[in-house]
Amino acid sequence: MSLRAVKPPHETRTRILDAAEELFMQHGFEGTSMRTLTSRAGVNLAAVNYHFGSKDALIEALFRRRLDPMNAARIAELDRLEADARGRVPDAESVIRAFIVPSLRLMDDAKGGGRNFIRLLGRSYTEPNKPTRQLIGQLYAKVVERYKRALQRALPDMPVEELVWRMHFMFGTLSYTLAATDTVQLIAGAKPEDRHDERLLEERLAAFLAAGLNAPVKQTVKKAA
Repeated sequence: MSLRAVKPPHETRTRILDAAEELFMQHGFEGTSMRTLTSRAGVNLAAVNYHFGSKDALIEALFRRRLDPMNAARIAELDRLEADARGRVPDAESVIRAFIVPSLRLMDDAKGGGRNFIRLLGRSYTEPNKPTRQLIGQLYAKVVERYKRALQRALPDMPVEELVWRMHFMFGTLSYTLAATDTVQLIAGAKPEDRHDERLLEERLAAFLAAGLNAPVKQTVKKAA
């Protein structure tokens, strides 16, 4: 008599997360039913409840699985940049590169699901799902604060309020660029091979974002009452 093989718990958990990542990317958080998810993952609802407890907890685990390592990589890149500077202040473009490189590496991971996650991350900013956006903000908080301080040192003459706005625009541009990977196909003259050249994308994106951060600050002139 043959015994039926039992899959390890970690393998079942990974299958659920992989299925959720792809389905949420395709149909959104509200548009993906638990029935569809369990069918895709090849598990029953009890397995999802056992590993995660609820759909909200599943969503949190999904984001933590990717964002925690990516944010750790961002901190490591900035640590390396500042160590290599040997007391000098790294310029804004170098700081930007340290931030975007881990994102580009994840986007380049098509087989491991990284590209699906990056697209899901972009979608999460446009869907009316406030708890998810708050979760992402919490996961980003430490990294954003660290990079904010690095950019303040790189741009000492820029008012903090202006820097915060420019960082907001920078993160929005980065999210859209990474999530909407097919948009460049609509631009006349774009070479097909350029769409998947990580190094070329890094060069173009870093230069563009740095130009925005380094743009002169316009003085607001108040009209006399």
